[in-house]
Amino acid sequence: MHAFDVLGDPVRRRILELLAGGEHSSGQVVEIVQREFDISQPAVSQHLKVLRESGFASVRVEGTRRLYSVDGAAMQEVDAWLERFRGFWSHKLGALATEVARGIRLRSKKPASSGETGPSARSRKRRSRS
Repeated sequence: MHAFDVLGDPVRRRILELLAGGEHSSGQVVEIVQREFDISQPAVSQHLKVLRESGFASVRVEGTRRLYSVDGAAMQEVDAWLERFRGFWSHKLGALATEVARGIRLRSKKPASSGETGPSARSRKRRSRS
């Protein structure tokens, strides 16, 4: 199965998101995915199997538990495929980073406000003079 066929399924993408946060037992994955997608335990197990067999997830046995984690091998295939397209967005992300840095510099150069300004501050000053 091609990597994007595996990633095309929202349940498998969600499982990978969970595993990206750290190792999870199959029971934890089943509990979360059943709650979010309303699918059966065997269906979740099938998705875990597809992830395992396609190289996106690995499993280790600890006593009676099966602990799943992300396996980076298949992710490298996805990354290599995306490399051809990075030029379409990398310069835009670079420009965004420049603008964010410029905004941070401008904010840090502004002097701290010494008092209130604006319509409500002016009206309070007028009332206090009366």
